[in-house]
Amino acid sequence: MVREKTLSGDDPRTNLERLIRQNGDDYSSLSRMLGKNPAYIQQFIKRGTPRKLDENDRRKLAEFYAVDERLLGGIPSGFTRKPVSGAKDMVRIKKLQLGASAGPGSLADDEASQDSFAFGTKWLKRIGTDPDKLSLISVDGDSMDPTLCDGDDIMVDHSASERPLRDGIYVLRMDDVLLVKRLALRPAGKVSIRSDNERYPDWDDVELQEINIIGRVVWKGRRL
Repeated sequence: MVREKTLSGDDPRTNLERLIRQNGDDYSSLSRMLGKNPAYIQQFIKRGTPRKLDENDRRKLAEFYAVDERLLGGIPSGFTRKPVSGAKDMVRIKKLQLGASAGPGSLADDEASQDSFAFGTKWLKRIGTDPDKLSLISVDGDSMDPTLCDGDDIMVDHSASERPLRDGIYVLRMDDVLLVKRLALRPAGKVSIRSDNERYPDWDDVELQEINIIGRVVWKGRRL
């Protein structure tokens, strides 16, 4: 985490923006962590709305980044304050340095962790996922438009590769190429590999052993 000694000045917005940038986080993920609409943090930093952070939100952010609350506009130490919980209910999901191609295909030769994003533990459980088996990657290409667009971040549930296949959007590897495609079960244990963008071809009746399922796409994030 970025410690408070790396911050300067008394402007909470500047300090928060620097923490977000240096930790590789994004506005919408932090907003969701606080239970707010995705634009909450961006509006606070860029537009000054709200004028100051809600007390509970500020404490969660200070705990999350392990900084003094005063850097985010908090009261000086020594004042009475109510206990708060919430930031500990977050988990960071690693973002990998690769793109799942939604176009012609891209080689996936670098799967090192690049940065991470925070999500609520309860929310992850509610959508039926295990945080230890999740990762984030970016979509590369437009063959899955309009469902997934070039540059979208997607959350991949790797445990799906251990369960019986069902229809859905998956990240898969074929001939050392990483793809994000819609899979549909076919008779005789075969599968169709489809693109949501009609300008791209589909592959019907593909043998399951010809593809390596990396995981199922369970969430997407998109920059506005």
